[in-house]
Amino acid sequence: MHLNLKPRRRRPKLSSSRLGASISLLVFTIGLPILSVLGIEFLERGNFHDTMQWITGNQPLFLLNVGLTFSLLAFLYAIVGSLAIAGSLSTLILGLMAIISYMKVKMIGEPFFPWDILLNKESMDIASLVTGKAALIRIIAVAVAIIAVLLLRWVIPKVRVPMIARVGVGLFAVYALYAFGIKTPLAGKILDHAGVNEIVWDQQENYVNNGLALAFTLNVKNSIVKKPDTYSEQSIAAAAASIQEANTQGADVKSAKLAKGKQPNVIFIMSEAFWDPTLLTNVSFSADPLPTIHRLQKESSSGYLLSPQFGGGTSNVEFEVLTGNSMSFLPGGSIPYQQYVSKPMPSLASYFADQGYKSMGIHSYEGWFWDRNTVYKELGFESFKSSEHFVNPETKGYFISDAEVARNVIDEVDKTDNPMFIYTVTMQNHGPYDDPRYGENQFKATGNLSAQAKSILETYTQGAHDADQSLQMLIDHFKDSDEPTMIVFYGDHLPMLGLDYQVYKEAGFISTSDANKWSLDEIKKMHSIPLVTWSNFDMPKQDIPLLSDSFLGAHVLDMLHLEKPANFALDAELAQQVPGLLNNLIVDPNGQLHKAAPETAASLITEYRNVQYDLMFGKQYLADYVDHDYLTKGTQADYNAEFGDAQAASAKSEADGNDEKPASAQ
Repeated sequence: MHLNLKPRRRRPKLSSSRLGASISLLVFTIGLPILSVLGIEFLERGNFHDTMQWITGNQPLFLLNVGLTFSLLAFLYAIVGSLAIAGSLSTLILGLMAIISYMKVKMIGEPFFPWDILLNKESMDIASLVTGKAALIRIIAVAVAIIAVLLLRWVIPKVRVPMIARVGVGLFAVYALYAFGIKTPLAGKILDHAGVNEIVWDQQENYVNNGLALAFTLNVKNSIVKKPDTYSEQSIAAAAASIQEANTQGADVKSAKLAKGKQPNVIFIMSEAFWDPTLLTNVSFSADPLPTIHRLQKESSSGYLLSPQFGGGTSNVEFEVLTGNSMSFLPGGSIPYQQYVSKPMPSLASYFADQGYKSMGIHSYEGWFWDRNTVYKELGFESFKSSEHFVNPETKGYFISDAEVARNVIDEVDKTDNPMFIYTVTMQNHGPYDDPRYGENQFKATGNLSAQAKSILETYTQGAHDADQSLQMLIDHFKDSDEPTMIVFYGDHLPMLGLDYQVYKEAGFISTSDANKWSLDEIKKMHSIPLVTWSNFDMPKQDIPLLSDSFLGAHVLDMLHLEKPANFALDAELAQQVPGLLNNLIVDPNGQLHKAAPETAASLITEYRNVQYDLMFGKQYLADYVDHDYLTKGTQADYNAEFGDAQAASAKSEADGNDEKPASAQ
């Protein structure tokens, strides 16, 4: 009888113990993902009120973020077999994502993308460039959270789960992460039911609306470029034949040998966030902030470019102009400089190098930015002068001034014997503009604007005026030069004038802050950038109503009467039928706006897409049929040698100087 009583006395204790363990595990596996999402959104948004407002107002999105975080936890548990260790690892991963995203937004207005993981070390070294209390608090908070979760290892009941069950949990977690990352049909239905709105053209807003975990996961599919169904050697052969026929018809085109038999310098100036603020409706200014631009619009070839970007993504505009390729055929939110340009790629830089030019890139910011140090080499530049190579540069506001950039362009042209192709990118007027960083702004805005919107607009306008004056500085120098020179000046995208398009909305330039509800005309306005040209030799004036950035290179070659290489010849042919090409807007030659390509241009657009895929990802069939040397050209062997030698000399000089100092001084 006594033996029979022992199990009866133990069963309640065993049952209670198992119940307690089950409750503890349930609380941990559900509670930790909830707290993780709460924590990373707090780190991302900066205050508890906005975080709770997002959670309470977007419960389906919050639950999706929790589900993805749970899947990460489950996957890690399947690997390590310890909930506490898996929890600390997931906290570490999510915390790092939140911190990096916070720092990236502070630096360049873009959140953390999946493809950022593949960047070179120098391109990921954002932490050293962002200092301050806010960043330090976030780092400490994540570290404390990791330690706290790890300490739960001695609190959470130890439960042995059979290996087969762990494998099942891991497989389920992997499938869940895969399904949302690739957006399978089932995942797509869930996302639609939850009301997910993926804003690929404004990734900062995409992350704010959908949450970090969900937005990051949805961007995974944007790392994958699918081969077009129409791509084959036969389709590329047909494209090559079309290109050759177009070149034959334009065989009378001659090389640009101008005054005194010299080839002209060709200087592209892509001015950071340059736009014409006088285009705002219901707003006026105390004086004209862009006198040079407005004069050139009357006197020289000018018009508007259709940018694939708004508020950020400068390198994507560079990519379109330099390569003639279109962002319309790449995944939304992708960054070609960081993802796809890892081998030599034909561009304007390599083309002009073949014509005897010195091709140089100039940018008044660090060379790692957007991975330009390596990308410019792959695009065929001979050298790249980034801010590290500016000597005692003048700054204005936060960055090197536009006037300093103009002086560097002049210096490089004047000291170089060969004609130059220069692609210049400025930085002075980079956002944000909520801090009146230029002091007392010269141009006062009048209109139905809030005090905050008025301050933002006036700060931006002062910077735009400085850009205008830097262009005038270049004109003043080259108008008296005996070297024929052409300048092509434009912006990369419209500026981000406050959150939720604040200035544009208050000024009545757009009807709503919801970009998904914009009309085609509003989409066009929010992507149209002023383009002006100038030359110190005679060129017929042309009016350019609207032209995609990807077609600008071909247009400039035509203006210079230079024979176009294969890909730019195809650009010119397509631009005649579809001058404006975005993934959500098509502009025909009559200026009519369409959501999709007209039937008359569909086959040529398909040809354009096939050629782009062939050059970037495919078998490079095109080089077998036309322009083989240009299309297969490698990088320049002495890329950046002039600045490498200067760096070596500087390092040697510094070392010699240190040798002469007493040890205490070193």
